Amino acid sequence: MSADLCVHDLVQLQASAMPDSIAIVSGNHHVSYGELNARANQLAHLLRSFGIGPEVPVGLCMERSVELPIAALGILKAGGAYVPLDPSYPPRRLTMLLEDSGTLLVVTQPSVASKLPAGKWRTVVLGQDELDSALDSGVSPVANTTPENLAYIIFTSGSTGRPKGVQITHGSLLNLVSWHQRAFDVTSGDRATLQASPGFDAAVWELWPYLAAGASLYVVDQATRTKPDALRDWIVGTGITISFLPTALAECLIGLQWPPTSALRVLLTGADTLRHRPPHDLPFALINNYGPTECTVVATSGRISPEERPNDLPSIGRPIDNVSIYIVDEQLQRVPVGSPGELLVGGRGVARGYLNAPELTTERFLPDSFRGEPGARLYRTGDLGRLLPDGQIALMGRIDDQIKMMGHRIEPQEIITALNRHPNVEASSVCAYSDASGNARLVAYVVAAKHTPLKPGDLRNFLSGYLPTHNVPSVFVQLTHLPLSAHGKLDRAALPQPTTENTLQEDSLEAPKSPIEEHLSVLLSGLLRVADVGAADNFFTLGGHSLMGAQLITRIREVFGVELSLRSLFEEPTVRGMSAEIERLIRARIEAMSEEEAQRLLASSRKEV
Repeated sequence: MSADLCVHDLVQLQASAMPDSIAIVSGNHHVSYGELNARANQLAHLLRSFGIGPEVPVGLCMERSVELPIAALGILKAGGAYVPLDPSYPPRRLTMLLEDSGTLLVVTQPSVASKLPAGKWRTVVLGQDELDSALDSGVSPVANTTPENLAYIIFTSGSTGRPKGVQITHGSLLNLVSWHQRAFDVTSGDRATLQASPGFDAAVWELWPYLAAGASLYVVDQATRTKPDALRDWIVGTGITISFLPTALAECLIGLQWPPTSALRVLLTGADTLRHRPPHDLPFALINNYGPTECTVVATSGRISPEERPNDLPSIGRPIDNVSIYIVDEQLQRVPVGSPGELLVGGRGVARGYLNAPELTTERFLPDSFRGEPGARLYRTGDLGRLLPDGQIALMGRIDDQIKMMGHRIEPQEIITALNRHPNVEASSVCAYSDASGNARLVAYVVAAKHTPLKPGDLRNFLSGYLPTHNVPSVFVQLTHLPLSAHGKLDRAALPQPTTENTLQEDSLEAPKSPIEEHLSVLLSGLLRVADVGAADNFFTLGGHSLMGAQLITRIREVFGVELSLRSLFEEPTVRGMSAEIERLIRARIEAMSEEEAQRLLASSRKEV
């Protein structure tokens, strides 16, 4: 690849060489490379007319769809840096990210536009705002973007209590793309998946290596993306050849039976600690990857062998092209092979730094004293690891209290800051624990102001106005004071484990009012390991997540004979909301049935769980 080209230039070359080839597929909707390029050019010309150019941030608030790559490509072609925003975030958080990034324009889609909070930013709605027909869709605007310019700004949980905007340049993104294409032999014949949420940096990795190679990108539909059996069948039926899946989901899929003739040749995973090795008969390669957001998605990568190694978790592989890993002690001196230390990442993948946070950037991004190259820098990951004799790296946890859960990086201080805004909370702390079933959960320890009674539902609702769902604790423990060490610091070891006795409960639960609500309450209680679930209780704030949601949908299908979609679960996550949707689905089935079949369905919907 030419050092002067950026990723959007590579996509342009593919569109010129093979305009009729399929670029993006979502259900029955296909977008060719010619259409992708033309629509991106029209958007880019429009953005340029609004003053968008190099180093200018542009919000990108979209669901996974064919419009997402078109919009991202259009922003890059205009010279701007896109700022991915997950439309599921609460309005307060979206406002915070838009204000912190300095974004004055947001590209969105009709299904999301109404969710955007009002502000000083203007919006461009793809598919709704008509682009000027005079804008030449066949010619890219001249933006004079260089590899040193910003490609995207992505926010991650912040230890200061606010999300941090990580600035990634075109040069760093291009290094990721070129390594990926070489390492996995990506060609125009490949079919890859778009599965990650837009605000997760894995979505960056899912887009550009494939579009820059002329491959086809397939959007995984919402109903399939977290259901292992359905996802496997979709991957096989669609002819997917390479895919990324978060660790928990990938572990589910490698445990399934796969046909030996599947086109899938590479399954990439990462974001959490991989705890299972692939079986010997898995017909594709399992690749484990590691990389902080600050290092352009991936810093290390390695194929996982099926050999059993007692008490030895799968490694995170070796550094990717043009990336260096150093394992150091507290004095930032390298440790011997096999000794634990903090991972420092250097090389082309290292971000420019944090947006508008020079002190934090100085703290986490250090001059690279090992290479001796002027301007070279290292990122302090805060992750513990050790170098194995074969040159691979074993990950060993954290040196601080950062939490990684279901692919999300969670800084407890961000949750604590939000909790302490509550008028009835004097002090708080947040950590993770594993329940009896091994599921990781967030627990918040709270000290009430003036001994005011606290209710978990009130605290969850308050936090939901500031934080994404995965950052809202599912368990609250009220203390008279936070335990302190002899030095006056929080003594985390003295925080009690949550129990049924010390966990905050609602004074009264809204009782289920129908047989379906009663059955759902029992289902959720068993799945979430919560003593009582009321009609108004929210599946996600009680500790549920998308993979658990897939399990719930399976149980609902077994009990009620109807298929609740994952999207409807996200839209109506309470027992009452789910019950109403189940009743609607049952009525729809009854209307299409004979009287005898209808009576059998009604009887089965009332059976004991």
